[in-house]
Amino acid sequence: MHILVLIMGLMTAAGAPAEAQTAAMAKPIKMVVLGDSLSAGYGLPGAAAFPIRLQKALEAKGIKVDMVNAGVSGDTSSGGRERLDWSVPEGTDAVIVELGANDALRGTDPAVTRAALSDIITKLQARKIAVLLCGMVAPPNYGSDYAAKFNAIYPDLSKSLGVPLYPFFLDGVAADAKLNQADGMHPTAEGVDIVVRNILPTVEALLGALSGQRS
Repeated sequence: MHILVLIMGLMTAAGAPAEAQTAAMAKPIKMVVLGDSLSAGYGLPGAAAFPIRLQKALEAKGIKVDMVNAGVSGDTSSGGRERLDWSVPEGTDAVIVELGANDALRGTDPAVTRAALSDIITKLQARKIAVLLCGMVAPPNYGSDYAAKFNAIYPDLSKSLGVPLYPFFLDGVAADAKLNQADGMHPTAEGVDIVVRNILPTVEALLGALSGQRS
């Protein structure tokens, strides 16, 4: 009897770490999309917004995510920095940073945008939160010099701060009238799904690395 009890005790103890690891892996990843109208879902039903569509795409891959849509229409990178603390709650595991489009539309000094995005990333890193930076491209109306300085912000920050980069958030959608609303700037529901499809492998890689750190 004593031997049986001992064996059962040893089996329970040995199984505990594996069970704990399984529970940790099954726990949903808490993700925030910190962005502007492009991710907030401007002009679309709530269920068609980028964060919701991304969550569904991840769930279809078997990746459990608790998603927060922290997109604010009209927001700039500086605005995102100002609201960072309350937009990204405690316990967040990963943040997709999608900011800068409004900076470019307004002709904001690229140095201002760079500083704001840098602050956002470093503050999130200090909180041990994984970051995916989404790039933006300046419109041509401010000239090639402005565009060169603005467009360089994202790859430069990705390299200097060591965060993964999705080079252009609207890749495959920008300038396609069929995939944008009447304003020519905000994706339709179909356009959002294309954004999600294109960015999905990059997000999967981010969350895969995160899961490996958590297990």
